[in-house]
Amino acid sequence: MKEKKKETQDELKARALQIVRGLKKTYPQATCALNHGNPHELLIATILSAQCTDERVNIVTATLFRKYPRLEDYVAAAREELEQDINSVTFFRNKAKAIQGMAQLLLEKHGGEVPQTVDELVALPGVGRKTANVVLGTAFGIPTGVVVDTHVSRLTQLLGLTKNKTPEKIEADLMVLLPQKEWIEFSHRLIWHGRRVCIARRPKCADCSLESLCPSSKLKQA
Repeated sequence: MKEKKKETQDELKARALQIVRGLKKTYPQATCALNHGNPHELLIATILSAQCTDERVNIVTATLFRKYPRLEDYVAAAREELEQDINSVTFFRNKAKAIQGMAQLLLEKHGGEVPQTVDELVALPGVGRKTANVVLGTAFGIPTGVVVDTHVSRLTQLLGLTKNKTPEKIEADLMVLLPQKEWIEFSHRLIWHGRRVCIARRPKCADCSLESLCPSSKLKQA
């Protein structure tokens, strides 16, 4: 059997752009799945979403954001009460502590405003690079990187856009392959695709708009 020719970096970039165009056509209105009304609510929702589903977070924040409309409300809340308010998300005690610490620092150092740089955001409790990318991209339209969640990690490996396994290395690969102007929407659209079509345990390859571009397609292997 003839061995398949290895894809060059230029060919990989060209295929990545085709994937971008395919996702854009299929999911033109894709947006962040976390419900929020302002930047600090998005920041809180993203902190809560670590190792937790967006659906669960949206259930929790529907009540949380009404109860605590201001950053000052989080700071003034009893820790035990805030923990109880978010106790259906993973690691709720650590997240309650992080949210209160984050709110305190926003008030003390940033005048109650969410900062618009990665360095300032990751200096806040509970905020890593992924959370910073989500907030900057979704709340402010600033493309500082590519958000890599479990869907993006899984699908970019299936699509052959990366061979790496860690979010940091996957993001670095994608930032090379994709134009910066596509960084924000690419993640939203790929996440939607992972939830609707390329489902982990039952991928719908026959219904996939990216099937012809995917080296992992089950139709090719059949």
